[in-house]
Amino acid sequence: MHDHVTNNSGPENWLPILLFLLLMSLYSTGVYNERKAGKKWSNFRTGCFLSGIVIGIIAVAPPLSQYGHHDLRGHMIQHLLIGMLAPLGLVLGAPLTLLLRRLPAEKGRRISSILGSRPFHTISHPVTALLLNIGGMYILYLTPLYATMQENIWLHHIVHIHFFAAGYLFIWSVAGPDPSPDRPSLRLRLLVLFVSMATHAFLGKFMYAYGFPRNTSHRVVEIQEAAKIMYYGGDFAEVLLAVAFFSVWYRSRERKIPAVKIAE
Repeated sequence: MHDHVTNNSGPENWLPILLFLLLMSLYSTGVYNERKAGKKWSNFRTGCFLSGIVIGIIAVAPPLSQYGHHDLRGHMIQHLLIGMLAPLGLVLGAPLTLLLRRLPAEKGRRISSILGSRPFHTISHPVTALLLNIGGMYILYLTPLYATMQENIWLHHIVHIHFFAAGYLFIWSVAGPDPSPDRPSLRLRLLVLFVSMATHAFLGKFMYAYGFPRNTSHRVVEIQEAAKIMYYGGDFAEVLLAVAFFSVWYRSRERKIPAVKIAE
């Protein structure tokens, strides 16, 4: 079996970078207009979003993309960046909140009605997002899909789009600061986060022990090193997500505590 040949100058390699730059431009314009109108916008949110953009560009840039096409370790680094760390930064940037603040009231209500719809509630539920995110990893690495992907560059890009979207959706459903009507309880979201951490770690150990993905040109040592990257890199990303989640929990509890007037 031979890995597919890639062309670094092809449009399919540069389009993702242009899309990330477009997102950065739109977000930066929104922040500028907010401040120009005399409204405050968090520097922390802005920094998170821009860091997510930078990580995303690094993940899809030709050097790492080329490495990931031929080496499972490069692929795993790319997967961690584009499926976990870049979405985390983008979600913490609260882009939907910024969008709603900049849109006219009528358009804002339309978006709010979509967020409150049953289909969106179903797809954005933490359990659904978990199945799309972690379930997609199990399907990719434990079935022939990975070997097929290595022979088809367009399928390769489709898989990366899926993991970026699923990663964003999962992080948004668990610890996103953006508004969402009827969002599940914090306890359920915490449970889903723990399940995600456990199943992600198990997949890394399983790949290391049994040599998955199979029927590829990757050597056993390469697969084991990639599995370690998945295991430890996933732990790092999920610790960051846990910190984001507990900050949401802390703020929610802080809002519920009534102010106490101290008698003089």
